[in-house]
Amino acid sequence: MDEVDITIIGAGVVGLAIAAELSGQYDNIIVLERHPAYGRETSSRNSEVMHAGIYYPNGSLKARLCVEGLELLYGYCERHSIPHSKIGKLIVATEQSEFAQLEELMAQGLRNGVSGLSIIDGASLTDLEPNVAALAAIYSPRTGIIDSHSLMKYLYADATASGVTFSFGSEVDRITPGKDGNVIGIRDEDYNFSSKVVINSAGLFADRIAGLAGIDIEKAGYKLSYYKGSYFSYSKASPVKRLVYPLPHKDLTGLGVHATLDLAGRLRFGPDAEHVDAPDYTVDAGKADSFYNGASRFIRGLEKAAFVADMAGIRPKLQGGGVRDFIIKNEIGRGMNGFINLIGIESPGLTACLSIAKYVSALVGDSHLLKRVIA
Repeated sequence: MDEVDITIIGAGVVGLAIAAELSGQYDNIIVLERHPAYGRETSSRNSEVMHAGIYYPNGSLKARLCVEGLELLYGYCERHSIPHSKIGKLIVATEQSEFAQLEELMAQGLRNGVSGLSIIDGASLTDLEPNVAALAAIYSPRTGIIDSHSLMKYLYADATASGVTFSFGSEVDRITPGKDGNVIGIRDEDYNFSSKVVINSAGLFADRIAGLAGIDIEKAGYKLSYYKGSYFSYSKASPVKRLVYPLPHKDLTGLGVHATLDLAGRLRFGPDAEHVDAPDYTVDAGKADSFYNGASRFIRGLEKAAFVADMAGIRPKLQGGGVRDFIIKNEIGRGMNGFINLIGIESPGLTACLSIAKYVSALVGDSHLLKRVIA
């Protein structure tokens, strides 16, 4: 039976970042991806925002890895000429009743170590963004946008140049953990191989991969649900120069229909949050009215006819009450040393991809199953 040292399941932006990080330390790494290319799901269907780390509970992995990841990502983009822009973000309060929530969110961001935050009043807000209609806002100057496809292209090239093998069109359908490694089988192929370390970075299907390895995902709290987020683009010139967000939904089921810009200056609104039973990327053009009404609460002068159905993405949310944190865990406690699960990697996964990769690298090192090529 063929043997490898590390198998990474999933070639989204997080899987690519892990591959690039580990390739400088270990040999004999393979990445399995069921699609014909990398980044075909959540990684390429999102707002492409580089988050500052304001929203996430203090002390959580989401907060810690987002704040750390933002700095790593800015540095990585600058070193490798990956298109990005530090355009800043406003989180707005449109009614006095929202001031307490705005102040609470500001305090949380400061506790999380987010730098540069300030609360600005209506007059200062008008100076920054004349077309934003709000009474006050949190201003986050370090929030940015990125070309996620260019980032993934560079991570893929980095990993392959360091010897990582990518196997596209390879869907895992069986995993048998054992004392000396994990036996992995590929759907529609009579092929099994052994891997000392397995990293489950399968995104929308990470819970299923954990289940294949014999973990009771309901009992473990690993079961995922899907939240679909639709986007509408704005066919006219953008009336704003920065990202503009309303206050977030309860339990972070979504951040509200907000305004984002891409690197070409095109304005887009979304995503909303709609629970679905399975991934579905169609956009209901009939939602244009609700998107227009939501956006008009905080941006003046929008034209309803300029709202055009754009795209949809799916967020893999862990089931259970309240805000759930990332699960990034070596399952040694289940007798599966070297089986590393990444489950519920939704936003801010893009921002945190490099810090997640470093976190996973530490877990691989702590497993003591492999010898580093480079100390």
